[in-house]
Amino acid sequence: MRHVLTKFLRNEDGGITVDWVVLTAAVVGLQVAVLVAVIRDSLTSLSESSADTITEYGEYLNN
Repeated sequence: MRHVLTKFLRNEDGGITVDWVVLTAAVVGLQVAVLVAVIRDSLTSLSESSADTITEYGEYLNN
């Protein structure tokens, strides 16, 4: 049993896989952060434009 545990602890076959997983997670996280920043500005602009249009239409109906 001790031999199996020692062999398991010294085995480095999965080290590169872990590196790639961490690197991929970092890239995806960066992309999500950038995408959220871009979409937030677009959504803010869209909601303001929609609010202005609804207000104008409401004023038109009241007159």
